[in-house]
Amino acid sequence: MSTLTNRDIQHIFEALRKGLVPERGIDNFAVGIEKQRSEIHRQLDLISSSEGSLKFLRGGYGCGKTFMARLALLDAQQQGFATSFVVVSDSDLHFHKFEDVYKRVLTELGTSTCPRSALNDILDRWIGSVEDQLISAGEDPDADDFDQKVRARLNDNLVSLTGGKAPQDFVRVIQTIFDLKQKGAHSDAGALISWLCGSGNVAASVKRMAEIKGEIGGREALDYLRGVLEIVKAAGYKGLVIVIDEAETILRMRQDSRHKSLNGIRQIADAAGAYPGLLWIFTGTPDFFDSRHGVAGLAPLHDRIQFMKQDRFASTRQPQLELTPFDAARLKNVAVQLREIFPAADKTRLRERISDEFIDRLVKEVTKGFKGDVGVVPRQFLRAFVNHMDLVDQNEDYDPMEVKGFVPADLKDEEKQYMDGNPPAISDEPNEPVPVEEIW
Repeated sequence: MSTLTNRDIQHIFEALRKGLVPERGIDNFAVGIEKQRSEIHRQLDLISSSEGSLKFLRGGYGCGKTFMARLALLDAQQQGFATSFVVVSDSDLHFHKFEDVYKRVLTELGTSTCPRSALNDILDRWIGSVEDQLISAGEDPDADDFDQKVRARLNDNLVSLTGGKAPQDFVRVIQTIFDLKQKGAHSDAGALISWLCGSGNVAASVKRMAEIKGEIGGREALDYLRGVLEIVKAAGYKGLVIVIDEAETILRMRQDSRHKSLNGIRQIADAAGAYPGLLWIFTGTPDFFDSRHGVAGLAPLHDRIQFMKQDRFASTRQPQLELTPFDAARLKNVAVQLREIFPAADKTRLRERISDEFIDRLVKEVTKGFKGDVGVVPRQFLRAFVNHMDLVDQNEDYDPMEVKGFVPADLKDEEKQYMDGNPPAISDEPNEPVPVEEIW
């Protein structure tokens, strides 16, 4: 478990009150997923040994896919990786356009010291490490030609690290950013960093400084990602872990967009091994993986990442890592852990009022509301549980055992289906196979 600050604790409970997964501190109440977490650690070991890898988190609604993905990034950052967390959306992230994916990856790029938009910090660390290497080799940092030597070393590093595959525009932008930083023109350097992160709102005058035009397109974005990956490693990080959350959103897209998005995932899967130090983690429902509208409709991708299970046993080392539904015992264990870290004014009264007996009763009440399906209740249960702890903390005479019934809040479509006793099933109606095409 990580050491929690007061800020971390406040963040955890503010997120849970809103029915969201906290972004940090979640290792303090991660229970029942030890095997899955161990597999993620194995993947981190692989990419730190100059491998490139790909993993799919598979689970139904309420199984904790987003939680597991957030935990994977937390573990990765603690081990010295840079990370990025991207949510698939048909409104502001079109997955079939890799320039959109690239932009979001760079926007959400983070490290243990810089949670988001970390490219500028990573560049500074890389430049600093190159300067230190030259000084250690006997170069005088006060010499008139020191900056030129740093610039040349940066260029040599880019060429050697990317095997000469970094686009020339990418190299020129990096060189120009360095020049502008050395001149103290931080605003212009920041604008070029924004361009490098996929922004389309950079002035033409700034782009002319680096002899570039337009924006980064889908076909170049994978090569740009390779360049960023190598800079991340050159800056002292072990590698990069990218989460693509809620891939099942692709199923709701128009047919042409859905086909292109699935082909995009296939291209990422095919190229994963060529990006040493990079781990892609996708989360998705069984419907996404098994229905003809999803992965099963694209044979090359389905054959590569097909999920195999023998009775109730599934290897964690295959491409799809299965997350199983919560049960009552696991839900209670999470609640007990949260009770221990809750910032109550009177810890003794909290433990007395939010007793194990009350937790058992709340699990039963929430589960009953969802027609006995424990697997879908975590979000609603935790929201109600935190609310009861808040009420105990704020009111000396509040006794949750006297409260009857459970009222769900902010129901999502899937939750409504479960409450109505009609859980969503895998749709496997006939559908034309996804054509295999290169889209980037």
